[in-house]
Amino acid sequence: MSDNKNSETLEFQTETKKLLDLMIHSLYQNKEIFLRELVSNASDAIDKRHFESLTNHEIGLPEDEYAIVIDANEKEMTLTISDNGIGMNKEDLIANLGTIAKSGTQEFITKLQDNKDSKATPELIGQFGVGFYSSFMVSDRVVVVTRKAGDDAAYRWESKGDGTFTISDSEKDAAGTEIKMYLNKKNDDSDDDYTSDWLIRSAIKKYSDFIAYPIKLVVPVEPADDAKDEKDKKNEGETKKPQDEQKTRLETLNAQKTIWSRNPKNVTEDEYTEFYKHISRDWEAPAKVIHFSAEGLLDYQVLLFIPKQAPFDLFLPEKRHGINLYAKKIFIMDDCKELIPDYLRFVKGVVDCADISLNISRESVQQNRQISQIRSRLIKKILDTMNDMKNDDLETYTEVWGHFGKVIKEGLYGDAENKDRLKELVLFNTSTNPDTLSSFSDYVSRMKTGQDSIYYLTGESIKNLQNSPHLESLAKKEYEVIFFTDAVDEFVLQNIADYDDKTLKSAGKGELDVTEDDDQKKALEEKAEKHASLLEFLKDKLDEHIKEVRVTSRLTSSAACLVTDENMMAAHVEKMLRQNDQSIPKQKRILEINPDHELIEKMQSMFDTDRANRKLTDFAELLYGQAALMEGIDLPNPHKFASIISSLMSDAVIQAPADAS
Repeated sequence: MSDNKNSETLEFQTETKKLLDLMIHSLYQNKEIFLRELVSNASDAIDKRHFESLTNHEIGLPEDEYAIVIDANEKEMTLTISDNGIGMNKEDLIANLGTIAKSGTQEFITKLQDNKDSKATPELIGQFGVGFYSSFMVSDRVVVVTRKAGDDAAYRWESKGDGTFTISDSEKDAAGTEIKMYLNKKNDDSDDDYTSDWLIRSAIKKYSDFIAYPIKLVVPVEPADDAKDEKDKKNEGETKKPQDEQKTRLETLNAQKTIWSRNPKNVTEDEYTEFYKHISRDWEAPAKVIHFSAEGLLDYQVLLFIPKQAPFDLFLPEKRHGINLYAKKIFIMDDCKELIPDYLRFVKGVVDCADISLNISRESVQQNRQISQIRSRLIKKILDTMNDMKNDDLETYTEVWGHFGKVIKEGLYGDAENKDRLKELVLFNTSTNPDTLSSFSDYVSRMKTGQDSIYYLTGESIKNLQNSPHLESLAKKEYEVIFFTDAVDEFVLQNIADYDDKTLKSAGKGELDVTEDDDQKKALEEKAEKHASLLEFLKDKLDEHIKEVRVTSRLTSSAACLVTDENMMAAHVEKMLRQNDQSIPKQKRILEINPDHELIEKMQSMFDTDRANRKLTDFAELLYGQAALMEGIDLPNPHKFASIISSLMSDAVIQAPADAS
């Protein structure tokens, strides 16, 4: 075999160099993870060839010929993992083994560098999709020989993990990929020997027993085996070697039975966990397993997992959905977006439908009626399962909500059909329970007699909302107020009109009428008439910033507050959007004043006595400024605001009587 023709040495991408350096020079526990990752990659490669062969029959193989082969050579200290999957050409080698084409790579490297617990660092390898590079944890040198299905040319990739890799022409009898690791000499306290028959068997059983293709180990044929029947030898996959080499045979290590086709009663928790880790690249066990079959007009099997933690790409533009589509146990496609809505993209799993055509494409799946029916069932099943989690295991559900709540909320303004189910899943803090998460049903159960609305506030943080003047009159009546602090909440709440026949009402938007009877309403109207001239003055002086001034029953201790119109965005959302787009116009808000506050009373008295008093203009600026600060709005002129405060403080000091002591 000539492996050095047309040799070309290339440098790894910068981030790949950093990754390799960390893997080679860092101390790791559970190094056997590399075996799981390489076997998983081999399985994916076979899946891809299998799928491509549905439309290109020339590259296919008989079903029983697909396999992954592991060959350990203790004498040479090498471990070889081979597959007859899709294989790679030269461009694929450079793209896949020289560059990590993921925007999350730097985050992965940062986590490895920051993680002080060496036992935890390998768990990140699979999650960030860099499994191939884990081979350098146990190898001084890695050689890859590969040939793409449908091509005649083969290529050899080689690296010592030193910053460069070499690609040269090679030869290979059939399509697929062979990864040969030259294992490093033991230089730590570990007794792990990755050529050990026992270690390989236990690792495959632990991590890869569910792989759909046979994982075969090359084992020596003992002398006693020579007496076996030739037919038996053939069935066991015996391979003939030259006379000076020992005969070997292939022994299948994994069960291969698709886990989703089994009765849930016959699947152990460990089996579910390892399969989940395989398809999700997560290291933790899932929070919940959903396993069921549907029979009738449409037959399909479903195995889904709700993770405990968010993947690194949950909010990235290139985020992937976690559902793989199979037809009669034959892999069709991964990342099947049509099976699950975007707001449930964190759910991982498999759907196997016997009625789906093997030739279905990503384009035709969008219009497929059967896919649409399965999607509807999956959504309802997932949401109902999560609601059961909330009711039966609140601690676990709270953890899930902490990671995925923002994503789930997206469904409230995009999935009208399941809006009521989604409402049941929402958790939040409130004014009376700021440290404990509650649901809408919890809130309703605590509503006061005579309370008709569910009150809420949106803002940047719970701390800010706890100090909001908008709570004053509601707190006095002991009405609980929901705190929403996610950026998405402002948009979500536009699509939640009610819950359990109770209207949702913002405590910071529109008019908030908390008067209890006609006498109180009449008293408020009289106060509005009393202060009409002052309100007009304030509107004139603050016209640049506000659209209206009015008296309110919203306040009990503060002099004033800013209120947003019902259909306007909240101040913190406007501020956030303007940071990214300065062309967004500033919104004018309503200035509400507390007619019973001492400051308003004195301003009214001053106004009635001397309307030309310059301090009235200063007071108007201060009134707006302090209301804006409480609302989280930037002051239009901070210097002027500070100057007015300094002037008033000076006047107060001058007018203060001397200390008699």
